Amino acid sequence: MKTINKVWSDKGWMRGLSFIIYHLSFRHIVPLFFTFLLLNCGNTKSSSANEAAQQPVGPTFVADSAYLFCEQQCQFGPRTMNSAAHDQCEQWIIQKFQQYGLTVTTQKATLKGYDGTPLQSTNIIATYRPEATDRILLCAHWDSRPWADNDPDSSNHHKPVMAANDGASGVAVMLEIARLISGLKLGIDFVCFDAEDWGTPQWAETAGSDGDTWALGSQYWAEQYAQQLTSTSTSTSTYRYGILLDMVGGEGARFYQEGVSLYYAPKVVRKVWDAARVAGFASFFPKDEGNNITDDHLPVNQKAKIPCIDIIPYYPDCEASSFGPTWHTVNDNMQHIDRHTLQAVGQTLIQVLFSEQ
Repeated sequence: MKTINKVWSDKGWMRGLSFIIYHLSFRHIVPLFFTFLLLNCGNTKSSSANEAAQQPVGPTFVADSAYLFCEQQCQFGPRTMNSAAHDQCEQWIIQKFQQYGLTVTTQKATLKGYDGTPLQSTNIIATYRPEATDRILLCAHWDSRPWADNDPDSSNHHKPVMAANDGASGVAVMLEIARLISGLKLGIDFVCFDAEDWGTPQWAETAGSDGDTWALGSQYWAEQYAQQLTSTSTSTSTYRYGILLDMVGGEGARFYQEGVSLYYAPKVVRKVWDAARVAGFASFFPKDEGNNITDDHLPVNQKAKIPCIDIIPYYPDCEASSFGPTWHTVNDNMQHIDRHTLQAVGQTLIQVLFSEQ
């Protein structure tokens, strides 16, 4: 599902330098390094216009509802690419967003997996108030990993993952928000990215050189969005910012400030973590740095040029994975989904959205 970029392990200003070295050729490093220093200094003070309201606002996020949405996705089975369960869940997600009055479009593409497999991919785009040109992007991936390649039992490494947390939870939170936002004035796009979790498995011969094999659906979406922005014949809405939800229902989850998010969108990070404090969920959102993750927000930032953050858990003391004990295992099922985690993330997002009015 996601990968941790080991080269980005340093803190503070060194994280920015490491990021530049990782992604750019040497001839770009020196001028961009000084640009980074200037930008970093400019970000030391946050604008009051970007901060969340200082008291709780908006409706109550119903964790039981989000839990049910998560469970209903899992009832289809693992939503792996090119499967019947995948196609059935696609229709269910579309119908749920339509049920709450949103306009739904799909973005179909045949994408190429790490091993050359053609993947019949569908990005699902649910639009609230399509007439609004000033918008916010909420996103999550909805596909399941085909291989439980991090399972402690190697006999499970070729089995599919149910993906209750790693996929279904993010969509579930977005659906519950869509149910609650009637009357909100700003425009919102809920984008369910496909083909995020077909990244190179650990047991593959090419494991380790897999950066572009993840997040295929968001790569495609970002490329199409960027092309529309440069087209003279197409009118494209612009986004204030984006928020990616990934694994937002797990037991014991804490959402540290992810490194790529801090690099590209530090103001959005501050906005969301401040909202968590006001909403009463500061303990779920510690103001400490986590890892630097290759996830769906990376192409949104790099290709679509939308400042987008990743709300993703970090388990610093988990031996199995810093993503938690069920990550890419057969145990990523409903038994390990926690309503309190869903509530913390959902109410925080409600606080963010209703603070924007």
